[in-house]
Amino acid sequence: MKEKTAASILSTPRWLKIAAWLVGAVLLFLIILGIFWSPMPKTFWVNEYVDDERTVVGYSTTDTLIRVAETLLDKPGGYLSNDKMPPGLWLDNMPNWEKGVLTQVRDLSRVIRNDYSRSQSQSQEDPDVVLAVEKFFSESNSWFFPPTERRYREGIEALYRYRDRLTGAAQPEAQFYARADNLREWLAEVEKRLGSMSRRLGNSVATNVINEELAGDPAAEAARSQPDTIYVRTPWLEIDDVFFEARGTAWALLHFFRTTEFDFAQVLADKNAEASVRQIIRELEASLEPLRSPMIMNGGGYGLTANHSLVMANYLARANAAVINLRELLDQG
Repeated sequence: MKEKTAASILSTPRWLKIAAWLVGAVLLFLIILGIFWSPMPKTFWVNEYVDDERTVVGYSTTDTLIRVAETLLDKPGGYLSNDKMPPGLWLDNMPNWEKGVLTQVRDLSRVIRNDYSRSQSQSQEDPDVVLAVEKFFSESNSWFFPPTERRYREGIEALYRYRDRLTGAAQPEAQFYARADNLREWLAEVEKRLGSMSRRLGNSVATNVINEELAGDPAAEAARSQPDTIYVRTPWLEIDDVFFEARGTAWALLHFFRTTEFDFAQVLADKNAEASVRQIIRELEASLEPLRSPMIMNGGGYGLTANHSLVMANYLARANAAVINLRELLDQG
């Protein structure tokens, strides 16, 4: 019996051996490629001046928004959220990072459309900014005619046209109004995003929370009856998804707050609020420190192992507190 088994192994067709080696080589290549595509892109320094060193209000914000959006498409591996083939198909950390960045791109582009590029509520919207917002709000996982990348690229091209018109390189001219009330509109969006992200990160250890949906308003009502407690525990397999979405959120916001230092410098100086922006930037930079673990740990709050979600939640909560303080400063006369 043993001799028969050995003979059958030796008689394995050569083409089957070659096929097995090829499959193994392809899998190894895809694994290495996936590792190469997984690291988060490095941060970059934002531009304050036009090429001829002129200072144009709004140039830094628009140019940085363009570069952040381009990073989504041009980083190693390109845009992965709509990949249907390996290794992008089985990578989930980078698509969740892209989700966090894309949310901030959409929020800022919408604020530029509704506030930054308009002098008042009755002002006409900028057509290029309108087009950019429409493209960025396209389906994020479309891969078939037209793919998501094409739509986002069209949005970036529209922002390039707006930036050129803003700097006088094209006609008709565009506007960017760096006012305190406009900045407050964007900060309100940021405050909501950071607050939600901090809560989701904290749910890596929380099990139930008290229902506060109607708190603070005795006349408030809801469409359905509200439970006293809500189950919020993040499933174990989704903890890394929330973590990397938070990293993408922090990465994009870091660049956008750096541009705020330039385009809203006069507003911040008038309110003596420069320190608040620097504090926000410092917290966001700390949240993007290199991850020295091969996986996202979910140890208990006082356990022996780390809980990376709680560390990230701490930084984002502190950044959110600084955003709230900044909004209060801008509200003051």
